Amino acid sequence: MQIVDLRQTSPRQLEPLLEEEARQWLEELHWDYRPSLGLIRRFLDTRSLAGRAAIENGRAAGYGFYVLEEDKALLGGLFVARPYLNTELASDLLGSILSSLEAQPNIERIEAQLMPFGHALDPVLIEHRFRLYTRQFMLLPLAEARLKDSIGSKEATPQLVPWNDRYFEPCARLIRAAYSEHVDGEINEQYRTEQGAVKFLRNIVILPGCGQFLPEASFVVHGTTHNGLVGAVLTSAVAPGVGHTTQICVLPGEQNRGLGRMLLEASIAALRQRRFHSLSLTVTSANTRAVQLYERAGFHTLRTFAAAVWRQ
Repeated sequence: MQIVDLRQTSPRQLEPLLEEEARQWLEELHWDYRPSLGLIRRFLDTRSLAGRAAIENGRAAGYGFYVLEEDKALLGGLFVARPYLNTELASDLLGSILSSLEAQPNIERIEAQLMPFGHALDPVLIEHRFRLYTRQFMLLPLAEARLKDSIGSKEATPQLVPWNDRYFEPCARLIRAAYSEHVDGEINEQYRTEQGAVKFLRNIVILPGCGQFLPEASFVVHGTTHNGLVGAVLTSAVAPGVGHTTQICVLPGEQNRGLGRMLLEASIAALRQRRFHSLSLTVTSANTRAVQLYERAGFHTLRTFAAAVWRQ
């Protein structure tokens, strides 16, 4: 078994591994990962995807990749074939990637949210001095959704507005304000600035970074005393009949009014109208109010995993 630079491999070597990875995402998380793998293949074709691959007898047994953004690195994925799940291969791959990144003097921050498929990655992350935050991948069968009546009187009920691309900058300001003192702002540095939040929004709205964006199941709420947004829910399709909540947030000063529940229920209703059967999302376990909201709506946890952050 050799661990080599990912750019030294060929797409043909990795193709069986990518096909197995797509099956795992669909079977275990109800997620069609093929569009993301299509992007990975394009970068593999041009030998421009940074990372590591484990090669045995000319075939890939595992791979991991990362993306550099100025002084930050983002671990984009790590996967090993089923026959190697009970070996140290995943740990060796991740350790090799992290050691190479930590040796680069310009790297000041590394972020990782790697979905484990039968292998434990936390010990390696801890060994490399990452701070870990437990996150939950949750799923709601829409037929089992527990919805409530609208909050307050008709006059007092905030009005939901369907998503429009003109909300990019207002939504970026909302995200920055919503996560300024929030644990998710520690996990995802993009949440800390409007510029970073715009990049995040473009990744989920324009690019296939998190499925196919569904504007018809995405909504915003305007404030009553100012022109900004006080809440938003963004939704994508990640497989036939399966939606994913890519973002839901409420301005801190507007919380505890039922806006989060109202936004979630509006998205659920829109998905039901379009014959979707499931909705998934991820949430940080320390965000107990959000976890409780989702559990009351009928979500259950399919998988827990670690969001990890390393600082120079």
